[in-house]
Amino acid sequence: MTTPMVSMRDLRMEYGAGPSRVTALDGLSVDLPAGSFTAVMGPSGSGKSTLLHCAAGLDRPTSGQVTVDGVRLAELDETALTLLRRRRIGFVFQAFNLISSLTAAQNVALPLRLAGRRITPGEVTAALEAVGLADRARHRPVELSGGQQQRVAIARAMITRPAVIFADEPTGALDNQTSRHVLELLRALATGQGQTIVMVTHDPVAAAWADSVLLLTDGRLADRLDGASAEVIAAQMARAEAAC
Repeated sequence: MTTPMVSMRDLRMEYGAGPSRVTALDGLSVDLPAGSFTAVMGPSGSGKSTLLHCAAGLDRPTSGQVTVDGVRLAELDETALTLLRRRRIGFVFQAFNLISSLTAAQNVALPLRLAGRRITPGEVTAALEAVGLADRARHRPVELSGGQQQRVAIARAMITRPAVIFADEPTGALDNQTSRHVLELLRALATGQGQTIVMVTHDPVAAAWADSVLLLTDGRLADRLDGASAEVIAAQMARAEAAC
C-alpha cells in the first residue's frame, strides 16, 4: 500500500484550560495520497484552519501524530521543523503575504534564499512563466492586481518543488475569473507535477476542483466526498451548517 504524503492520526487540538477550554480538533484521522488535491470545508469553527496549521507544522497539536512525506513532525525540534517547511512544504494564503518592497521575481526567489540555496535567474523565470507572469517579474505587489499577486504567491510556493502545498482560502479575495485561473494552476500542480495540494475553502465551486472534499464539523471528519460536483458539495455543506 502506498504511503500517504500527509497522514494525521488521532489529531487533537485544544486551546485554553478548564471551563474555557475549546476543542478545535477532536481525534481526527485522515490520509492524503501523494499527487492528490484535497479541499477542506466546514462551518465556521469546525477546525479547518487548525487542521491546515497542524498538518503544515505551523502549530503543534495537543496530541496525535502528523506525518508529512514520511517524517513525523512531533519528532522534530523547531530548527528541524523550520528546515522541513522550507524544503518540503509550500504555502499559499488568502492575503497573498508578499513583501511590498520586493519585486515579483524577488518574492518568488525568497524561499530559495531562506533555504540557503543558489538562485538561478532561469529558475525564477520558469516559475513566473508557469503562472503566466514572466512579463511582470520586475513589478512590485502594488503594481499587480489581486489575481496577479496570488499567482506570484503560487510561484513562490512552487519554487522549492515542495512535496505538499497548503492553501488557506487562496481564492477568497478574488473574482470568479481570476479564481478559476488560480484553481487551474493548483489542479495542474497536482495532476501535472505530482504535488499534493491541501486547500481550505468555503466555496463549493472551488472545492469541486479537488479530488476529494473533507467536511469537518466540531473538529471531526463528518464526511469525505470524492469527485463531487459543486452542487453536491453545497448541499452537504448546507446540511452541516443546519446541524450546527
